Amino acid sequence: MSSPSIGAERAVGERRPEPVPAAPIMRAVGLQKAFRTSRGSLAVLRDVHLEVAPGECVAIIGASGAGKSTLLHILGALDRPTWGQVWMDGQDLFAQSDAALAEFRNRTLGFVFQFHHLLGEFTAVENVMMPGLISGLRVAQARARALELLGYVGLEDWAEHRPSELSGGEQQRVAVARALMNSPRLILADEPSGNLDLDSATELFALLDRLRQEQGVSLVLVTHDHDLARRADRTLRLAEGVVTPVPPGGLGGPPEPGRA
Repeated sequence: MSSPSIGAERAVGERRPEPVPAAPIMRAVGLQKAFRTSRGSLAVLRDVHLEVAPGECVAIIGASGAGKSTLLHILGALDRPTWGQVWMDGQDLFAQSDAALAEFRNRTLGFVFQFHHLLGEFTAVENVMMPGLISGLRVAQARARALELLGYVGLEDWAEHRPSELSGGEQQRVAVARALMNSPRLILADEPSGNLDLDSATELFALLDRLRQEQGVSLVLVTHDHDLARRADRTLRLAEGVVTPVPPGGLGGPPEPGRA
């Protein structure tokens, strides 16, 4: 008697199990943030809920002053919410001390801002080394890793140049390399192309997408650039203190030709 073929034991008509979605790398629940002003309390975030999956790119758009940067700072544990929780690896981040949060940011997150915040008195490679040195790497280890990352972003020949000797796009790529120094699981980017010309922005878009594809890093991008937002897996709109999904096509037509 011949052996049954693979899968023959499955009952006729039985559905294959659906793939189990990966647990979110980060989950924000009920975030609220209010600031005191001369006229009282100003609520910027009212009830924000969002999740980020491993390897996912999420773009957050909204009008100026809507609270996008405030939200990103809370997700990155740079600021504490007035109310609500941010969970990562089963831990409520804001149940931890400031010292524990500083270590968490250094080892788990990478940051890229509109203004790259490079230290002008240090070279590109020294700027990239900083997070590694803070985390306890030896100088030789940190330098080797930083040079590797500068090669990854195409700036190996500029390692010994100071930021003032680099173009805006090159400075932003150094900032991306610095964000990668400690192999973060999540990168938070606040208007990363805001100060770049079209060509430099195109290069940055391509670099961020390659980073996600090759290294499996999750990305949360705050941006006014709908071209960049269209390249995300999901886009959320922040308005009146809450985030809502932007449906496919909700940002207009396809990306402009030539944009990466």
